[in-house]
Amino acid sequence: MTFDLVLVGFGHVGRRFVRLLDELAPRLARAHAIQTQVTGIATRTRGQAFDLEGLDAVALAAEVEAGGHLRGGWAIRRPSARGSTMSFIRETMRRSAGRLRQRRLVIVETTTLDIERGQPAIAHVRTALSGGAHVITSNKGPAAFAYHALADLARRAGRCFLFESAVLDGIPLFALARTALPGVTVTGFRGVVNSTTNYILAKMEEGQSFDGGLSEMQRAGIAEADASLDVDGWDAAAKTAALANALLGARLTPRAVEREGVSAAVAERVQAARASGRRLKLVASASAEPRAAKGPRNETRRPAADIRGRVQLVELPAADLLAQLDGPENAIVLQTDLLGDIALVQRGSGLTHTAYGLVSDLVTISRALTGATPEWPRRGPRGRTPSARGRR
Repeated sequence: MTFDLVLVGFGHVGRRFVRLLDELAPRLARAHAIQTQVTGIATRTRGQAFDLEGLDAVALAAEVEAGGHLRGGWAIRRPSARGSTMSFIRETMRRSAGRLRQRRLVIVETTTLDIERGQPAIAHVRTALSGGAHVITSNKGPAAFAYHALADLARRAGRCFLFESAVLDGIPLFALARTALPGVTVTGFRGVVNSTTNYILAKMEEGQSFDGGLSEMQRAGIAEADASLDVDGWDAAAKTAALANALLGARLTPRAVEREGVSAAVAERVQAARASGRRLKLVASASAEPRAAKGPRNETRRPAADIRGRVQLVELPAADLLAQLDGPENAIVLQTDLLGDIALVQRGSGLTHTAYGLVSDLVTISRALTGATPEWPRRGPRGRTPSARGRR
């Protein structure tokens, strides 16, 4: 199957994605019968381009990195008017009407996280799904702020809304829950989900300063020049909300997650924990806290529950899996009713990992269209079906 891809955002992740697609093209064709062509690209500062016959996305990535603007095809624009990206998405879908009917148009949303409302990424996703396109995104905002509305919209449209890159880069966390745990209920999770803060804490244990650890992550390209989302705990809070919404049936936003960050002021706590044989980690977690249900209970009514999300500094015993994570390593421990704890550990992270998550979502769409994967199982204390996919 050939997919037409329209990229909304063409930063580091988007550019690595098109290059990875080029590198993996023979493997995708051989193993999954997938071919791709990029027909549209919209950026915030480098213009827009569209060509129904395909753009040379790898060459355009090099052009953008060299400081140039997008060139080629229809609708080359330098962004000026507000809403130009939304107009571009709509016009792209209008010109791709035949591809939409064939269910082969995919919007690839890689804009940066807006921690206030998740916009404009949510609007991008909603517009694409409403128009009949599939959506894959590395942006945490849509799942953290509007998961259920967007998942319901995707089901009604018979399209996919996937976000494997949003939490653990390319590690198949959501795919695991969606396809590999039939009959299992995920009841909670705990994890270290922010590479920058975990690296800083590890360096502070060694006696390095907070600023020194942060600078190293910025030089490595993992932390942004403005790393406030990382060190203030907002990135972890957004990931916590996305996980809780998709896996537990919660309706959290990052603002509803109890949040703590990492700063130079925690140096003494780091050293004291280390001296006692423990380690201080920034742990993201969520779980169901039962509460009394109102009214009579019947066979179709499950006990009500509150889902609480937290991002907090926790002293962990040395034997704890999360305590053993060093540097930029991340991990998630899923708590389940039948299988106990299931852990996923990410020993390294980077642009390739994030870009791979988008590629894996593309493969998931292909499998969904051919009926090769089961529907997302029911899970979570509310008994909802948080499917990222629907079928007609």
